[in-house]
Amino acid sequence: MHIAIDARELRTSSGRYVERLLHYLQQLESPHQYSVLLKPQDMAGWQPSNPNFTKVACPHKEFSFAEQIGFKRQLEQLKPDLVHFTFPQQPITYRGKTVTTIHDLTTLRFHNPDKKRTVFIIKQGIYDRVIKAAVKKSKAVIAISEFTKSDLVNFSHIDPNKVTVTYESADPIQDPPTPLPDLQKSRFIMYVGRPTPHKNLVRLIAAYTHLLAQHYDLKLVLVGKQDANYERIATGVPDRYKDNVVFTGFASEGLLRWLYENCEAYVFPSLSEGFGLPGLEAMLNGAPVVSSDATCLPEIYGDAAHYFDPENVESMADAINEVLTDKELREKLIKNGKLQVEKYSWQRMAEQTLRVYEKALE
Repeated sequence: MHIAIDARELRTSSGRYVERLLHYLQQLESPHQYSVLLKPQDMAGWQPSNPNFTKVACPHKEFSFAEQIGFKRQLEQLKPDLVHFTFPQQPITYRGKTVTTIHDLTTLRFHNPDKKRTVFIIKQGIYDRVIKAAVKKSKAVIAISEFTKSDLVNFSHIDPNKVTVTYESADPIQDPPTPLPDLQKSRFIMYVGRPTPHKNLVRLIAAYTHLLAQHYDLKLVLVGKQDANYERIATGVPDRYKDNVVFTGFASEGLLRWLYENCEAYVFPSLSEGFGLPGLEAMLNGAPVVSSDATCLPEIYGDAAHYFDPENVESMADAINEVLTDKELREKLIKNGKLQVEKYSWQRMAEQTLRVYEKALE
């Protein structure tokens, strides 16, 4: 059979799922032929390792008229037996067999202040319709956690038997650790990721300032590519704490590994996640994880994280403080984290996805 995989999101912040799926699918024994649809600028940067995989340039932007018209036409010309849309955005009038992956419904629930409000509200309305239409017409739907599956079923009213959960995983960092000189002699807690409102960084900074009464030498390190949201958050840090809150900007793999290995705790304050990959990456690299108890996070982290109410600054500060001061708890979290990570596998995810394809092709 001929299967097309929509990989337009390959180089985005959420593209790890797509990249790992393609990597491990190519290692599986499969008689199928695959067309991998990439943005034109990504064509040179991704090369297939399996002769059954062919890359195809797809110039049609997500959530655009070109996607609805041009992408549909391109798929009709390709004539695949099945299309896997690895994110919900897709031409909703395409009538061939499809599988759609839903990562979460966060975009529907939180505004991004980096975007014009009116435009973003319109986008949310379109996103609402696209998701409902996509999951209803898809032969099968993939969710990345049981929470996302339940959330999606309640939102779209589709048959839960139509949805398969395929968990993500974390990869060891191969680059040698690269220290950040300004932090080599410092105690610090850290966060890695985007700074959008649902990531809850304003409350994290507030919780951190509470900790300084007991941990006067502690720093907070926020890791992520600088954008308008990070700049807004940095501007909001009170002047007396500006030297204590470190914004690293984009971090290399080596720097990220060093930060994980040397932090006092990795803190994940998010209000909404579909899977929560950064916490697993922290566990894999030996960091004790202090996490929000919202949405899917207890499902994914199990007893390998110390939880708090993400809407309560005192709850967050107390949980972090407990990990900073209780050596036995810290060691337990590090040990449990290593065991928790072993429960997840990208290869298993690819194998499960292939089974979804084959069932949809029946």
